[in-house]
Amino acid sequence: MKDGFVRVAAVTPKITVADPDANIAEIEAKFDEAADKGAKIIVFPELCITGYTCGDLFLQDTLIKKAVSALDMFIRHTKGQEALAFVGLPLRSGGKLYNTAAAVQNGNLLAFIPKRFIPNYSEFYEERHFTPGTKEVRDICFDGKQVPFGSRIMFDIDCVEELSVCAEICEDVWVADAPSNEHALAGATVIVNLSASDEVVGKGQYREQLVGMASAKTVSAYIYADAGDGESSTDLVFGAQNMIAENGVMLAESGLFETGVTCADIDIQRLMHDRQRMNTFGQEKAEAEYVHIPVHIAACETAVKRAFDPKPFVPSDEKKRRERCEEIFAIQSRGLKKRFEHTHCDTAVIGVSGGLDSTLALLVAARAFDLLGIKRENIIAVTLPCYGTTERTHSNALELAKSLGATLKEVNIKEAVGIHLRDIGHDPEVHDVTYENSQARERTQVLMDIANQSNGLVIGTGDMSELALGWATYNGDHMSMYGVNAGVPKTLVRHLVRYCADTAENDDLRAVLLDVLDTPVSPELLPPTADGMISQKTEDLVGPYELHDFFLYYMLRWGFGPSKILRLAGIAFDGVYDEGVILKWLKKFYYRFFAQQFKRSCLPDGPKVGSVALSPRGDFRMPSDASVSAWIKELE
Repeated sequence: MKDGFVRVAAVTPKITVADPDANIAEIEAKFDEAADKGAKIIVFPELCITGYTCGDLFLQDTLIKKAVSALDMFIRHTKGQEALAFVGLPLRSGGKLYNTAAAVQNGNLLAFIPKRFIPNYSEFYEERHFTPGTKEVRDICFDGKQVPFGSRIMFDIDCVEELSVCAEICEDVWVADAPSNEHALAGATVIVNLSASDEVVGKGQYREQLVGMASAKTVSAYIYADAGDGESSTDLVFGAQNMIAENGVMLAESGLFETGVTCADIDIQRLMHDRQRMNTFGQEKAEAEYVHIPVHIAACETAVKRAFDPKPFVPSDEKKRRERCEEIFAIQSRGLKKRFEHTHCDTAVIGVSGGLDSTLALLVAARAFDLLGIKRENIIAVTLPCYGTTERTHSNALELAKSLGATLKEVNIKEAVGIHLRDIGHDPEVHDVTYENSQARERTQVLMDIANQSNGLVIGTGDMSELALGWATYNGDHMSMYGVNAGVPKTLVRHLVRYCADTAENDDLRAVLLDVLDTPVSPELLPPTADGMISQKTEDLVGPYELHDFFLYYMLRWGFGPSKILRLAGIAFDGVYDEGVILKWLKKFYYRFFAQQFKRSCLPDGPKVGSVALSPRGDFRMPSDASVSAWIKELE
C-alpha cells in the first residue's frame, strides 16, 4: 500500500471444542471477511483449529490428525488470496507435540512457528501436553514436503518497504525476555501473537498495557488475536480481546467477548523513522541469523481507514488535555524559575500586547514567581502601543497585568518609531516590511533597556509555530533573554490559555483571558480599520495555524515527505479544507520553513515541552542555506 500503510486484522472465530472440521469452516469464513476488508496480514488465535481447551484430548491421535487435515483444507482455501494468515494448531514432530502457528499464503504452507514458553502455573497446565519450541529453525516433513519449523523465521513482504513479520504465541509475550524482542532486533516491524488468554477480573486492562508496551519497546506493530466464544467454560472463560498496537499506541481493539474481525492500518514508514531516530535501537543485535521467507503481495492503492487528529499537539480527550496543559505549564514555569535562580535577576520584563502568546508568557511568569516566593509586582508588564494597536488589545493588556498583580508600564513608541523612520529616510505612509519591523525592533530595544534598569530578564513570547514559519522580526520579537513559549505550538497555546481561564484565580482574570481567546491573531503592525478593528490577521497571510502545526508535527516527528503529509491532511481535515487549499498552504509552509532557518539558528534559551522542538542546540539542527527544491518538486 502507498506511503507505508498496510491493513492488518486480528480475528476471533467462534469455535467448537475438538471439532477441527467445524472450526476450519468458521476460520475460512472469517479469513474471507478479513481479506474482503483489505487485510494483508490476518492473525487467528492460539490452537484455534482444535480449540485451546481440549485438555487430554490433545493426546488423542484422532484430534491431532484431524487438525492437520483441517489445516490442509485451509491452505487450499487460501489459493488465489495474497493475504498472509497465521492459524494455531497442535502439531506432532519427532515424537513431540508442539503448540504452533502455521503461516499460510496463497495456497502455500510457508512455515510453522512453535510456542517457546509453555506455562504450567495457576490454571495453565500446557506442559502436560506440549513441548517448548526452539529458537533454531529446522525443516520438518509435512504432507510430503519440507517445511521450516522454529522461532527465528521472518516473513519479508514485498508490497511495503521494510515490512517484515515474525510470530510468537500467547505466553511468549508475558515473559521477561520475549521472543518479540529478538524478532525486532533482527528487523521485524510487525509481530503477531496467537493467544488464548482466559478472562479474570482486571486482566483485560493489564493485557492491554502489556500489548501496548510490547509494541513500544520493540518499536513495532503488534497484532494480538485472542480466543473467545466456543472455548470450553468448564473452568475458564475467554475474552476475545483482540488488539492492534503500533509503537505504544492502540490503533484498534475489540470489545471483550466479541467474536469477529478487528482491522487497522499500520504505518511501516512511521515505525522505521522512529527506529532510525532512536540511535539506541538495534545497538544490541539479535544473537543469531533468521530464516527469511519472501512473501509476494501486490502493491495497491487503498483508502486509508485510519483516523488522524487534525490537532496532533492537543489531546482530544478533555481530561487528558487538562492534564497535558498543567504539565506543560509546569515545565514552562519551572524552566523560568531555574533561570532566575541562576541569574539572580530581580524582575521579569514582558511586552504584553493583549494577544495569546504574551498572555501565556505573563501567566507562566506569574506561576514561576509564585514558586520562587517573589512578589508578582516584580513582573514588569510593558505595553508598547504604536500604529497598529487597537483599543481592544490595549485594554486587555492593561487588565491582564492588573488581574495578575504585575507592575504595569506603558511606553508609547509612535514618536520613537517615527523619528527612526525619518532618520533612515523612510516614508511612514509606505506600510512595507521596514515599516512593520521597525516597530518590532523598537519594542525589543525598550524591553531590553527596561530590563537593564531593573536588573531583569526579558521574557520571550514567541511560540514554536511562529518559529517554524519565521513569523518573527529578526532581532525584534525574535529575541529575548529566555523564551518560555519556544516549545509550544500555536494550537496548544490557545488551549493553555483556555486552561488558565478555566482555573483562573479571580473573575476579572477569567474575563480578560476569555476575551484574549476571542481576539484574532495579529502582530498589529498595520493601522486598524476605520472602525478601530484589527486589520492585519496573521492567518490570512501565512495560512491557518492548525494546518501548519499539522504539517510541522508530521514533518519533524515522523519524517514524512510532503506527498504523504498532503494525503494525511486531506483525511484529517476532510470537510474543512479541500486539497487545493491544503496544497497551497503546505507549499507556503515548506518555503517559509526552509527560508527562515537562520532565525532559529540563534534562538534564545527556552524549555522543550513536547516531542517536537526547534532548538538548534537540541532537537533540530539544519543548515540555514538548505534548499527546499526536492520537497517542492515532490508536491508538484
